[in-house]
Amino acid sequence: MPVFKTPFNGYSVRFSPFYESRLAVATAQNFGILGNGRVHVIDLSPNAPVINELIAYDTADGVYDVAWSESHDSVLVAAVADGSIKVYDTAPPPHSNPLRSLKEHAREVHGLDYNPTRRDSFLSASLDDSVKLWTLDRPASLRTFREHAYCVYSVAWNPKHADVFASASGDCTVRIWDVREPGSTMIIPGHEHEILSCDWNKCDECLIASASVDKSIKIWDVRNYRVPVSVLNGHGYAVRKFKFSPHRRNLIVSCSYDMTVCLWDFMIEDALVGRYDHHTEFAVGVDLSVLVDGLMASTGWDELVYVWQQGMDPRAA
Repeated sequence: MPVFKTPFNGYSVRFSPFYESRLAVATAQNFGILGNGRVHVIDLSPNAPVINELIAYDTADGVYDVAWSESHDSVLVAAVADGSIKVYDTAPPPHSNPLRSLKEHAREVHGLDYNPTRRDSFLSASLDDSVKLWTLDRPASLRTFREHAYCVYSVAWNPKHADVFASASGDCTVRIWDVREPGSTMIIPGHEHEILSCDWNKCDECLIASASVDKSIKIWDVRNYRVPVSVLNGHGYAVRKFKFSPHRRNLIVSCSYDMTVCLWDFMIEDALVGRYDHHTEFAVGVDLSVLVDGLMASTGWDELVYVWQQGMDPRAA
């Protein structure tokens, strides 16, 4: 399957919700500690296992995450280490970009998520302990959510409820929010170590999961969240990011500092159903295509982006 080499260390990869062959990749120089960044927009060739770069955008600081607009097929947003969010449009020439720079966060922006239901707004998670709500037609954020006691690493909209989202923090909690309410509506003390990622089940709006430095992924039912529905153990180091399948209720793909990508079926006893060891450095970005069932992508600090079909070896041509 195809592989793409980036000049900097990979941090995040996202499939387009409009084009089944298109992805965006966030990268940062010097492992994201210091230096420049670059956003790549890449396309899978239909005729051969090749990935073509459509366009790239350079930034003065590292890029930690990207998210595609759910309403404009050529627009994406990027989370930058200087605390800004860059807005790009692949339709006009590169020199016209970024369209704008939204800068309110006091520290690095670490996570982004576009609202899949309302499609007009997105969230940003920052190491300044806050989450912000944005729309592209306004130069300032609509609202700031401040309850976490430490860095917020990840945010995720509920797939069915347009006003509900979750945030994952280094304070070891996942918080559930409703933008119509003044504060969080639920606090899940999910792990004893930092929580690095959260995501909602795309087929069941009551299920949410969290991934932690404690090497585990836990699935929770928000109707009764005192005990997890399932605990997935199998990674050797911190679980950096994971995603629920958009097509299958029981499947999760995750990536870890142990340099592996894992596929899980949390409804069966032996939940680990696939392990991919194609990365030679920390695997920190992973995604599943909304348009093609079983199509996966991962990126890591080895400067490589892999795209493959479930059940195949990512390194196979």
